[in-house]
Amino acid sequence: MHISRLFKIVYLLQDRKRMTAKDLAEYFEVSSRTILRDIDILSEAGIPVYTSKGKGGGIFILDDFVLNKTTISKEEQEYILFALQSLALTEQMEEKELLTKLQAFFQNTRAGWIEVDFSRWGSAKNEKERFSLIKEAILQNRVLEFDYTSAMGETIRRTVNPLRLVFKRNAWYLQGYCRIKEDYRTFKISRMHNAKYGTEQFEQEDFKAPPLEVMAMPPYTAEPLKLHYSKENAYRAYDDFFMDEITRNEDGSILVEAEVVFEPGLYHYVLSLGKGVKVLEPQFAVETLLKLLDEIKLNY
Repeated sequence: MHISRLFKIVYLLQDRKRMTAKDLAEYFEVSSRTILRDIDILSEAGIPVYTSKGKGGGIFILDDFVLNKTTISKEEQEYILFALQSLALTEQMEEKELLTKLQAFFQNTRAGWIEVDFSRWGSAKNEKERFSLIKEAILQNRVLEFDYTSAMGETIRRTVNPLRLVFKRNAWYLQGYCRIKEDYRTFKISRMHNAKYGTEQFEQEDFKAPPLEVMAMPPYTAEPLKLHYSKENAYRAYDDFFMDEITRNEDGSILVEAEVVFEPGLYHYVLSLGKGVKVLEPQFAVETLLKLLDEIKLNY
């Protein structure tokens, strides 16, 4: 649920006294059904929002209602401000403005205690714009169209009902219902190109993203892997493995013993470290790497 929209509905109704669902839907560029669902949520939260039918009817809040910060605990205020700060960092001015208002309302000056940046180091402006586009598509239930390059190197135009953003293992993913495949899919955002809004909206309650693990993990079996990292590349072991899988040697090098899936991405990872890492076990992994190196030599 778009928390800033809920707060803005309250502010609008207090300012304009009465608005129709259609008016609010046009203001926020969502469906009237979405607005009515928002009104139900506000009502359940204890805010006296009512609807009336007939001439002069609409949605209104009781005149004597005042948004009271005492109804929200200090911890809840921190979570609200943190969530809005995260959204503000995607370069959306509306979240920045709302964040400023709520900081003043809560008399809170600590919202800068953490910074969340959704982009990669040194990323260009268009990457941040892409992330903002995806975020807004999710919040507004708008169909998203984009070109997607799969792990097999195929690029296909996708039409997706975007449902959820997930950050996992140093990368952002979009979960959604792919209209082309007629099933739920997970898309790595860095592989999405030429993204734009589609012409349709969808009802979010009709689609629910399944757990990421179910979608992303193929039916492989994990097997033991033993790696040796040089002292200069020791930091990569800490980036990519858990502490209980790491043993630090006296010379500063690292021994990693982990259960992994031996899929192509693992071999590409090892090769990307060059002389900085050596596979100790299993032998079949060593042989696979040697074969890949021979194939790479053919390019030169």
